Amino acid sequence: MKPAATVSCRFCRHYYITHDARFPYGCRAMNFKSKRQPLQDVRDSTGHDCQTFARKTPRG
Repeated sequence: MKPAATVSCRFCRHYYITHDARFPYGCRAMNFKSKRQPLQDVRDSTGHDCQTFARKTPRG
């Protein structure tokens, strides 16, 4: 399991902004939208950090 400090939706390649006012944050890996950061919903429902986290590669 990855350390909690390194797992953050902001740094995951599956994370995106939906532009849906009701559910502004999304996760492509788990195919859902949320009012909160997807990691928070994953932690609340499973008790663990996200298992699909994949660090973004730097641009350029």
